[in-house]
Amino acid sequence: MTPLSPEEHQAAERARQALGAVRGEVAKAVVGQDAAVSALVIGLLSRGHVLLEGVPGVAKTLLVRALAAALAIDTKRVQFTPDLMPGDITGSLVFDAGTSEFTFRPGPVFTNLLLADEINRTPPKTQSALLEAMEERQVSIDGTPRALPQPFLVAATQNPVEYEGTYPLPEAQLDRFLMKVVLPLPDRDAELEVLRRHATGFDPKDLDAAGVRPVADPADLAAGAQAVRRVQVGSDVASYIVDVARATRTSPSLSLGASPRATTALLATSRAWAWLNGRDFVTPDDVKAMTVPTLAHRLQLRPEAELEGVGVATVLDSAIGSVPVPR
Repeated sequence: MTPLSPEEHQAAERARQALGAVRGEVAKAVVGQDAAVSALVIGLLSRGHVLLEGVPGVAKTLLVRALAAALAIDTKRVQFTPDLMPGDITGSLVFDAGTSEFTFRPGPVFTNLLLADEINRTPPKTQSALLEAMEERQVSIDGTPRALPQPFLVAATQNPVEYEGTYPLPEAQLDRFLMKVVLPLPDRDAELEVLRRHATGFDPKDLDAAGVRPVADPADLAAGAQAVRRVQVGSDVASYIVDVARATRTSPSLSLGASPRATTALLATSRAWAWLNGRDFVTPDDVKAMTVPTLAHRLQLRPEAELEGVGVATVLDSAIGSVPVPR
């Protein structure tokens, strides 16, 4: 692989510093949830998508809006409902009476950061409309492919407690998400900070008043993505990634282990995490840090394991523990 030129190296360093400041900028609007911010930045650097899971009221929408403001990129939100149609997301051809021709009216998917709110509340037909956009970064309308803007990331949310009237995402679509992050309820101190901010006039709809400013831009994301692709992965670390994934396939608690696509996803997130932490090579600790958010949502527990209270995170911990760590 061709090494970075001095100019590209300088651009990559500027990008790393700028993207490192994003977390602090988002924190002006959202208390806690640093893991979700990091996951979304990793998704943008790795050309992936992120599934955010959390109960209502943990600031999922605000987090996405604040991130878009800090990165100076466009964002749109779609509330997924049972009557949402594919054309409501992708756009459609509309007849123009003035010209007697059909013209394309772009849907909300034509943005940089699409918030697919409560994606599991819409039927599979509409969910699948996102598949082409997520995988191929284009949509086809009447047989004509139309490229989406760059960068492009789908941040989809789902509620883990209300299953009535929902359509669980199929494995094929879950596999399209590079990472899944669970947004926890804030601890007591964080919740007190939320109250303090609201008591002093914080308005979630006014990010400018909250002081959220652009600290990075699409050029930084492009430079960062280029640098991430050059992060070195030693043969021993690559073997470690493969062996962790293969360990999930032989786990007695799982009916579905990690696929080869999941293995490549773990490689991508480990590279991005290493670069964000100032290294141009991946360590086993990078792989361990990214294993649960990258693999957990792709695995299926056996019913008997669920009845015994076994969690996917526990299974992954066992898988990691069963593989010798390269030195």
